[in-house]
Amino acid sequence: MKLDVYSSKGSKTKKSVDLDDAVFGIEPNDHAIYLDVKRFLAAQRQGTHDTLNRSLVSGSTRKIKKQKGTGTARAGSIKNPLFRGGGTVFGPEPRDYTQKLNGKLKKLARKSALSYKAKGEGITVVDSISMDAPKTKDFLAVLEGLKLADKKTLTVLPSANDAIYRSCRNLPKHRVMVASDLSTYDIMNCSNLVFVDNAHEVIEGMLKA
Repeated sequence: MKLDVYSSKGSKTKKSVDLDDAVFGIEPNDHAIYLDVKRFLAAQRQGTHDTLNRSLVSGSTRKIKKQKGTGTARAGSIKNPLFRGGGTVFGPEPRDYTQKLNGKLKKLARKSALSYKAKGEGITVVDSISMDAPKTKDFLAVLEGLKLADKKTLTVLPSANDAIYRSCRNLPKHRVMVASDLSTYDIMNCSNLVFVDNAHEVIEGMLKA
């Protein structure tokens, strides 16, 4: 797939890039995308939720009333889950929500997500974005030139650039990340991908390996 390359001012340059069909032109696998997105979201959970069971609740362990003759149900502890302030039964406990997915399936999911974006004309290639210092207004001007200021975009850089990253932090609809960190969820969670310089080549190198 061939795409035109734009300048940071939004004008079309004379250059173009060829996106590898092995990465950007496959038949998307929806189930692979689902599994990888589910794995990503599960990994975001801290899993530190906890409750007090009857062995952890503060309180006396003496038998609170005699076994028989009260006319009510027998009870052996004030920590009984049936009583107010008692322990919690089968409550959540700290756990790891990590889900395992093999590498080939994760690559298939990312290639499927990228192919959806390519087919939906959701990929823009920019020759370069240069910033000497963080400036949100300047970064927004680039997006306005590309006519993406009002869309949910993800700008993908070939390598880390602190000035660009910090320029984007106050823009709720826009994110910046390095190509090597790109996940299926990140791709699907935006309407447009903006590849800067040779970011697409970094992605192709990862997914074709």
